[in-house]
Amino acid sequence: MSLLNTLLQATNFQNPFLRNLVPSIGLAYGIQAAAAVPSIIAGTERFYDLSGSVTYISCTALSLFLPAIRARSAAAAIGAAKPAWPSLIAALRGQPASPLGFNWRQIALSAAASVWAARLGSFLFARITAENGTDSRFENIRNSPPKFLGAFFAQATWVSLCLLPVLAVNSLPASTFAALGGAVSITDVVGLLLYVGGITFEATADRQKNQWLQEKREKKHEEDFLTRGLWSKSRHPNYFGESTLWTGIATLSAGVLTSNAGVAGMAIAGTGLVAKAVSLLMCGVSPAFVTFLLLKVSGIPLSENKYDQRYGDREDYKKWKKETPMFIPKL
Repeated sequence: MSLLNTLLQATNFQNPFLRNLVPSIGLAYGIQAAAAVPSIIAGTERFYDLSGSVTYISCTALSLFLPAIRARSAAAAIGAAKPAWPSLIAALRGQPASPLGFNWRQIALSAAASVWAARLGSFLFARITAENGTDSRFENIRNSPPKFLGAFFAQATWVSLCLLPVLAVNSLPASTFAALGGAVSITDVVGLLLYVGGITFEATADRQKNQWLQEKREKKHEEDFLTRGLWSKSRHPNYFGESTLWTGIATLSAGVLTSNAGVAGMAIAGTGLVAKAVSLLMCGVSPAFVTFLLLKVSGIPLSENKYDQRYGDREDYKKWKKETPMFIPKL
């Protein structure tokens, strides 16, 4: 028996959600462990953020194609013809789905998470490369193998929790979406709008900050902190955008998972109000965890403390900090 078949058999739970969730989370920790070993040996964090993006994209892709992988593996085991791979184009065209086919919401959510991960990962990798491969977050970590390994496993946990609603939607069979019908719901529209607005806000803020840094290196200005563009509306507009886009992903997912068809497809807590509450909580974990990290752990606190230490006694800094909201932008 091949390693793939062994893993598929070991994770072939009766519940479809667990059949998708456990291998996807296992892959997240596996990729992070593989990235941690050479990083610890070399004592470098250069590939930390990039490995996070690879993990996001890989886990999303696995969750999307895992039902088909299982079906093809099972067919091969008994010598039967393998079913065809599901078509992405057919799903986007709204064509009737085969038992292994995709729904457009699965494609949209998977693409949303992957596009965000690819954009942010490439941006952060370019930034750390420009800074000689160092990140101030790792000053007290990179020389301690246990702490450094813990950072990679923390990233695997971050990926797993953020992707939870996407993994859940991707675990649903085609019959669930057939029961939902073909109509676009209000949660579909709101979710997509929040995502597009959030990722646009985040990308614009990052681009403005990158341009400002480039101009500073070229001696085009002598500003010590950015107060123009979106950074005049919020002290951390990129983090607000990130929180917003994950709220959009959670909203679209919740519209599916809290429906009667979605609850039945998940089959994790019956079919009543408790099951719907569990599904809603599962969706809410994603933006709640992201926002908690940004507001209380590794995002805003580190940035605010750094700038407070450098410029806290300057009047122009005090004025900008007083007049500019920390997170939610002013109009």
